[in-house]
Amino acid sequence: MGMRFHKSIRLLPFLYLNFSKSGISFSLGHPGAALNLGSKGARGSVGLPGTGLSYRKTLFGGNSGAWRGIWWLITVAALLALAGYALFALRNLF
Repeated sequence: MGMRFHKSIRLLPFLYLNFSKSGISFSLGHPGAALNLGSKGARGSVGLPGTGLSYRKTLFGGNSGAWRGIWWLITVAALLALAGYALFALRNLF
């Protein structure tokens, strides 16, 4: 069995920035229903929290070259927005 790594940071209620061995993704939702945007496309998932039962489906994207280009633009824009917000928040502290 391979080694796995996953870390989530809550940005807003129902919005998470996820880090894993395979890259960065964003999740919108809560336990039971979520939409994940990552390098492998957009995936929707529904499940019964606490049971381990869930269903996940790729909605669009996948491993196509076009999606990967769009994904990097989304990631860079989101990280720049987060950095700008952090600088704005720090500036208002002092």
